[in-house]
Formats: sequence, C-alpha cells, structure tokens
Amino acid sequence: MPLVYQTFLLFALNVLDAVLTIYWVRNGFATEGNQLMATLLDIGDLPFLAVKIAIGAVTAVVLWRWRNLRLAKYGLAVALAVYISLMGVHFFTGLSAFGYVSNNFVSDFTSWSRGLLA
Repeated sequence: MPLVYQTFLLFALNVLDAVLTIYWVRNGFATEGNQLMATLLDIGDLPFLAVKIAIGAVTAVVLWRWRNLRLAKYGLAVALAVYISLMGVHFFTGLSAFGYVSNNFVSDFTSWSRGLLA
C-alpha cells in the first residue's frame, strides 16, 4: 500500500476512534483510558474532538514530511498496528453494547489489550 494511503488511513482511524470513543463514553458503555483525553471529554465533545483530530493531523503531516526516512516508515507501521488493535477494542465494545458478548469478556479483553498497548 502506498505511503500516502497509509498516512490517510492512520488519520481516518484516528477520527473514527474519536467518534466511537465519544459515542461509547456518552452512552455509558466505556470510559476513556487516557486521563488527559478524559479530562477534555469531561469539558465537552468539541474540545475532545478538536484535540484528537489536531493530534492526528500533526502526526500525519510529520510522517508525510519525513516519509523518506526509515524511522517514519516504521513509526507509521507501528501507529497503524496500534490503531487497528484499538479498532478491535471498539468492535468488542460494540458487541457488548448490543448484547452479543458478555461484559466480563469485554472487561478481560480490554485489560489484556491495555496491558499489551501500554
């Protein structure tokens, strides 16, 4: 996959993560694990979304600007792996929210994934 598509995918996953996080938290299905972002979410949806999108945009621009460096290519691959894993957490949260998976399973899965990503 060309680097431009990978960079766009990373930004798109970042935006999707932000929107899903707002939905899950506001409907009581999940909590925000990042304390800084949780504080922004307590302030409101717009500040949370603005900061989340800004962080994703800066990351995409930096990775695109230095796309010829090996470190940027590896960093992009690692960031994509993290965000794809995070989409798995969102997927299981959705399954739990709609009653397809028990809350205990989601709790265990979330604990495992946090330990892996931390």
